Amino acid sequence: MELIATIAQLIIALSIVIVWVFRWENIVNEFKEYGLSDLTRNCVGATKIALSTLLVAGIWYDKLVAVPALIMAFLMICAQLAHIKVKNPFHKYLPSLLLLVLSLFVAAVHLKLIN
Repeated sequence: MELIATIAQLIIALSIVIVWVFRWENIVNEFKEYGLSDLTRNCVGATKIALSTLLVAGIWYDKLVAVPALIMAFLMICAQLAHIKVKNPFHKYLPSLLLLVLSLFVAAVHLKLIN
């Protein structure tokens, strides 16, 4: 199960970097659509990049993983609520929903809730 959690950590981190670095224009447009400020967008982005870094570092330092995974899950719940607020089609919910599930799975494995 730990190997699957490690793969999930890498998927989460890589997904965040791809979206927040290489698809920045989409992020800017989405946060405008949600009515959120540039400061909020930048804080969320910096937090997600930092959490992704901790998830990768957690491959070698196991104790780093549970809290960043739970915070990432919280941010993904916020993303779900933002999609609901603007009534996006379901396919726009899917990436953050998948990352939410992966984040909760990683946290559960590292908190020993799942063997």
